[in-house]
Amino acid sequence: MRVCVVGSGGREHALALSLSQTAEVVVAPGNPGMRALARADAPPEAIEADLWVIGPEAPLVDGLADRVRAKGGLVLGPGADGARLEGSKAWMKELLFAARVPTARSQSFDDPQAALRYLRTLPGPWVVKTDGLASGKGVLVTSDPDEAARDVREKLSGRAFGGAGRRVVVEEGLSGQELSVMAICDGHRAYPLAAAQDYKRLGDGGTGPNTGGMGAFSPVPVATDALVGDVMERAVLPTLHALRKRGVDYRGVLYAGLMLTEDGPKVLEFNVRFGDPEAQVVLPRWDGDVAEVLLAAARGELSDRDAPRFSPQAAVCVVLAAPGYPHHPETGSPIEGLEEASSLPGAQIFAAGVAERDGQLVTAGGRVLGVTALGRDIAEARRLAYQAADLLSWPGMVRRNDIAELV
Repeated sequence: MRVCVVGSGGREHALALSLSQTAEVVVAPGNPGMRALARADAPPEAIEADLWVIGPEAPLVDGLADRVRAKGGLVLGPGADGARLEGSKAWMKELLFAARVPTARSQSFDDPQAALRYLRTLPGPWVVKTDGLASGKGVLVTSDPDEAARDVREKLSGRAFGGAGRRVVVEEGLSGQELSVMAICDGHRAYPLAAAQDYKRLGDGGTGPNTGGMGAFSPVPVATDALVGDVMERAVLPTLHALRKRGVDYRGVLYAGLMLTEDGPKVLEFNVRFGDPEAQVVLPRWDGDVAEVLLAAARGELSDRDAPRFSPQAAVCVVLAAPGYPHHPETGSPIEGLEEASSLPGAQIFAAGVAERDGQLVTAGGRVLGVTALGRDIAEARRLAYQAADLLSWPGMVRRNDIAELV
């Protein structure tokens, strides 16, 4: 089987390496840090493959899966209709309310004054989200009503996120532990992957701005089989059913970002692809033929024998970012220590925002590398991941030092 992985980040690096255990893989376009993998600088639609796995959300929202399917290709990834779940948070919330999926109270607005009036009816903390795609950085969570009001005005003015912020979702803040549950869907059936927990804030202790994700770990002790089963029954399967009622044949990953509240799990958001960096801790633990499972989902033919199974080992990923991330990352710095870090037993370096200059990898994006390690338990995986991360450097490198610390 030949699989085309679409994308160029750490998630796509992790996908390509997992798929390459049993399939021939080409990454389009990939990045220079994916040195052990074949890369293609061509439109994905022009590549010959048996299966396309689309990593990022933007090409899904743009209809890439539809274009590949129109040419007869099998795709793991929803069409543009299903990708609206992530492409429009307002549409997502409307669908969740219709499907009676537990979620936070919210309303969507394009008028600042109406948004501010609604904001004043909520007790706080407050959440303000861009309606459109913002690379995981369009969400403000704050206990300061003045900050929330300023964010509403900034987003709706177009100054903060351009067109993606011309409509906002204002919702009540939820408290509890966050959890990520991804499921493989074939349009009718869905099977959960191992749960993960990620770290969205830039700084230790959950401080600083929201990012695309600064680290993750899996398994999550609180995510028992019963809890994951509850998430599937109350959130994932009703959403899949609601999509089908609207004529959406959803074949891909349905990623539920959850808050474990006192009233049970509530959906913060749905994404329409593998999480990043959650993929970097879930995929290395996946036992079995990943390519065959994703192919069955793309065909609409998942069965119980395809239910993903996972190693008892734990995985921890630490993201290394460029200075100035997430707002204005500085790029072009040489990356030191890659060979030494990659040689540590149990460690895997996933390349994300990198380029090549004079034969050396340099920083070329906000999140530059994901350092993942496997261990007998979370404590060992964490120790190994930070041991590898300590060997990597560039001027001003940013990382969190508390990933999986309290587990």
